[in-house]
Amino acid sequence: MSKFYVVATPIGNMGDITLRALETLKNVDLILCEDTRETKKILDKYGISKETMSYPSDDIVGKDSRQSNKFAKIFELLSEGKNLALVSDAGTPTISDPGAMLVSKIKEKFNAEEVQVVPIPGPSAVIAALSASGLPTHEFTFLGFLPHKKGRETLFKEIAGAERTFVFYESPHRILKTLESLIKFCPDKKVCIARELTKIYEEFKTGTPAEVLEYLTKNPVKQKGEFTVIVS
Repeated sequence: MSKFYVVATPIGNMGDITLRALETLKNVDLILCEDTRETKKILDKYGISKETMSYPSDDIVGKDSRQSNKFAKIFELLSEGKNLALVSDAGTPTISDPGAMLVSKIKEKFNAEEVQVVPIPGPSAVIAALSASGLPTHEFTFLGFLPHKKGRETLFKEIAGAERTFVFYESPHRILKTLESLIKFCPDKKVCIARELTKIYEEFKTGTPAEVLEYLTKNPVKQKGEFTVIVS
């Protein structure tokens, strides 16, 4: 039986990688990466010398021979009994990440007696943000990255009418527009933005959408980085 490991890696602070993750990366036959250059930083830091390959990011088999060849190689290695690891650039693979499609295809092609998909848990921006937000966490909905146009207003209306917590990712160039939309649809809800999680400039800011928007507007430098947004 082959094993296909889904390995969580740090979202910022390199010290957050688990002992089990390091042991797994050392022992597999191949590491599948979102970006091999990003993964190399982790491997170099911990003295791991292992073959890497970028994994197919879209379901375009038959349209792009290079992507088709990658799928073929992955399936061939698993058929030969090789053990592979899947990592994203940061955090837990397959969570709002193209690796989800690869895991799905592996489960379609192989049964559980042929290939065992094994999670190696660890860092996740969603869970890290929720854990330190101070907002209700007993029930929440994760939206990944919000759509840029179609369906965006519908989601804000859903958030406005919901009684559970909502969590989503946002980019620095859209964070102000997102807060403006929250002001429009749910001005009285409490919002927490978690910025640059586990990195040197990590920051949490909580308040009404208007209060958080005012804070970011007055501090343009705070508009940089990666955002996880939590709406109670």
